[in-house]
Amino acid sequence: MEQTKIYSGSRTSLYLDITPEQWPVVYRPEYNVRFLGLEKIHPFDAGKWGNIFKLLKTAGLVDESRIAVPNEATKEDLLVVHTKKYLKSLNCSFNVAAIAEVPPLCLVPNYLVQRGYLRPMRYQTGGSILAGKLALERGWAINVGGGFHHCSGSKGGGFCVYADITLLIHFVFNHHPRTVQNVMIVDLDAHQGNGYQRDFKDNPNVYIIDVYNKGIYPFDGRAKDYINRKVELRHFTEDGEYLDEVAKNFDEALREFSPQLIVYNAGTDILKGDPLGCLSVSPQGIIERDELVFRKARAHNIPIVMLTSGGYLKKTARIIATSIVNLHEMGLIRGPPPRY
Repeated sequence: MEQTKIYSGSRTSLYLDITPEQWPVVYRPEYNVRFLGLEKIHPFDAGKWGNIFKLLKTAGLVDESRIAVPNEATKEDLLVVHTKKYLKSLNCSFNVAAIAEVPPLCLVPNYLVQRGYLRPMRYQTGGSILAGKLALERGWAINVGGGFHHCSGSKGGGFCVYADITLLIHFVFNHHPRTVQNVMIVDLDAHQGNGYQRDFKDNPNVYIIDVYNKGIYPFDGRAKDYINRKVELRHFTEDGEYLDEVAKNFDEALREFSPQLIVYNAGTDILKGDPLGCLSVSPQGIIERDELVFRKARAHNIPIVMLTSGGYLKKTARIIATSIVNLHEMGLIRGPPPRY
């Protein structure tokens, strides 16, 4: 159901309404990166998002008619956070290649880079923004993509080209000022979320808890200063210690801050064997982590929006889908009856 809405003097086609028969699960096939085979050079599974959806469909949880289909974020939408200079820099393939960490992209005409890589990222960004709205309406939402936590309003990096987390939160603040004054970011990706941390530095209305491996990218010491609750892990941290740290620090965060929305960056690069995360959490540990976060959010009646973020092994798609099905079986997410 496509429409345009105006809030606080701004116009966007991203804030769509969905029917009672649709789940607040956000996805469209254009999320997936297909770029003349060059996507295979990067360790990221460029078809992860489509694989998650296929598995959820096979499980009978959703199908094409029962998901929320987002629009592409426009230049005007992106300018809510991004500088004109940064967006203009993406017209240079060399700059995009550096962000995507795929050097051969610098030799590709930019119109192909826009179509094959940047456009899917704009759709995922639109999906994150829509998921923020739907979470407030339904109590929860999941964007099958997004979670580009290394990108700030003025700089991309680490495969993250648009600041979807910052944008999601700014859209919520701008469009729901009476409903949402405080937002908590719970970042459980293996990497420090330095992008939005720089964007929200010293912002008392955004509380950041970040649990990450201190021995890997991005080593952004300045951004660390803006984390409210910082949990730095060592290489090869396993389930027991990891889940204890998440539970303890999330509880402390909820005692210190009262959000009206939780943005949950649910990276699966914590998985044992992930070449970039360098942690040792099991598939069951990831499922328990997601259940833990949703259970605490729901117990406090706080709307939660989940972004899938990093995860660099082919098997992460199945783990994410299994985790979402588990959330439904545990009664932590609800929607139309599943078709088993």
